[in-house]
Amino acid sequence: MFVSDFRKDFYELVQSQRVLLFVASDVDALCACKILQALFQCDHVQYTLVPVSGWQELETAFLEHKEQCRYFILINCGANVDLLDILQPDEDTVFFVCDTHRPVNVVNVYNDTQIRLLIKQDDDLEVPAYDDIFRDEEDDEHSGNDSDGSEPSEKRKRLEEETVEETMKRRQLREWEARRRDILFDYEQYEYHGTSSAMVMFDLAWMMSKDLNDMLWWAIVGLTDQWVQDKITQMKYVTDVGILQRHVSRHNHRNEDEENTLSVDCTRISFEYDLRLVLYQHWSLHDSLCNTSYTAARFKLWSVQGQKRLQEFLADMGLPLKQVKQKFQSMDIALKENLQEMIEESANKFGMKDMRVQTFSIHFGFKHKFLASDVVFATMSLMENPEKDSSGTDHFIQALDSLSRSNLDKLYHGLELAKKQLQATQQTIASCLCTNLVISQGPFLYCSLMEGTPDVILFSKPASLSLLSRNLLKSFVCSTKNRRCKLLPLVMAAPLSMEQGTVTVVGIPPETDSSDRKNFFGRAFEKAAESTNSRTLHNHFDLSVIELKAEDRSKFLDALVSLLS
Repeated sequence: MFVSDFRKDFYELVQSQRVLLFVASDVDALCACKILQALFQCDHVQYTLVPVSGWQELETAFLEHKEQCRYFILINCGANVDLLDILQPDEDTVFFVCDTHRPVNVVNVYNDTQIRLLIKQDDDLEVPAYDDIFRDEEDDEHSGNDSDGSEPSEKRKRLEEETVEETMKRRQLREWEARRRDILFDYEQYEYHGTSSAMVMFDLAWMMSKDLNDMLWWAIVGLTDQWVQDKITQMKYVTDVGILQRHVSRHNHRNEDEENTLSVDCTRISFEYDLRLVLYQHWSLHDSLCNTSYTAARFKLWSVQGQKRLQEFLADMGLPLKQVKQKFQSMDIALKENLQEMIEESANKFGMKDMRVQTFSIHFGFKHKFLASDVVFATMSLMENPEKDSSGTDHFIQALDSLSRSNLDKLYHGLELAKKQLQATQQTIASCLCTNLVISQGPFLYCSLMEGTPDVILFSKPASLSLLSRNLLKSFVCSTKNRRCKLLPLVMAAPLSMEQGTVTVVGIPPETDSSDRKNFFGRAFEKAAESTNSRTLHNHFDLSVIELKAEDRSKFLDALVSLLS
């Protein structure tokens, strides 16, 4: 069921207990976890933190810990499946689920005892009515009257009436079941995302008057993660930025006379209307322009013509190449003062109308300044670090640590990893487009990365592969002349494990301006795998990411084509 009063029906319940936190491996979940940890620290709540990257890990971890706790908190996992069916918990176990995945499973919505959903009701959830999808058992059971010692003719008459009644009941049941199937199909057909979990947790802290600047920053990073990964629409992003902007004004309000009393290393968050260039303040402007998907796609940087357009763009701004190619921090101050206006003006001439975007930045003292998107890329790179010698849990802990201001060295390390990841992404996109690896299968586009492609190991993890796929689709839409292909979704496969012969497959919705970011591939993958008996593993919390045996790839794709045609 949905929890209406988070403070009374969630926080005050778990405050006196030992709780277990299951946290998914994405940046928004990490930020929500940080906010909750800070609240628990305030109130001395005992908790155990377990990172989970998929359903299998969640089941294993639950079996391992279910004797120790009664209350379990799931962040960014668990809302979109029947949780009780998967975990088979005891009667008195209670799950608090704070998850952005939609649609929310109907059993979770209507279970009043064990499932408590920490989900904002103002999201358009459109949950079907209870009576349309659940039916009481006694309604279906027909009561057969015992025969009494009446006349045979009366008996026959009653039997006929009962038979007619029974037939009617069966017919009604069949009709109801058919209607139920249709309602559930419509409801569960598309996968999408709701309000950021970090924002939901910040709301809780705010309601209890325990919100701090650090918590606000984590809420901002959680929202920015959703925007960077295209999980929410531009409209939703702007609305949520507006909500957070009010909190930023409240927390970072400074009177003129207080200016001198600030400590040098204090934390300041400010609203910015900043450039849509990745990591540009920690890189050179040239590298940032080349590795931002928005500019790389518009300039078509994988072609010689595109490189020329970039040079023309820089010339139009009047920026010397020497300045553009050195570190941003070392650029002339005179150039940096009007840089944003210069870039925006030239970008408009080159057809890039959305060169600046609403975002936030944080200052730690005078030396360290980060944009919210910088932190998202750094944290994501730390978490999906492909190093073999450390485990997923180590990477999770590192990423979690990098969000604290006391661990800026880890954040800077994450930024370096993010640069490598972004460069590899653009190089892979260039090679896919130049060698025509993106092919139209009819109802969707398909691209497969071969074993042995440079940097292929960087794309074996779901978030990195999804980001690559989205950016590839954006670049393909800019490069293709075929109008029909511009409106198609993309299915992308990348090698996962050579020993086991498996690939990761991800489905990306079409890239259109009016796109509502709803993804139909989750259900389509399930049906295609079912109809062909393909050996797949639906282990990710995002249903549109699956693992597949490489030998079954062709029959799986054929089934997907016929399903979507």
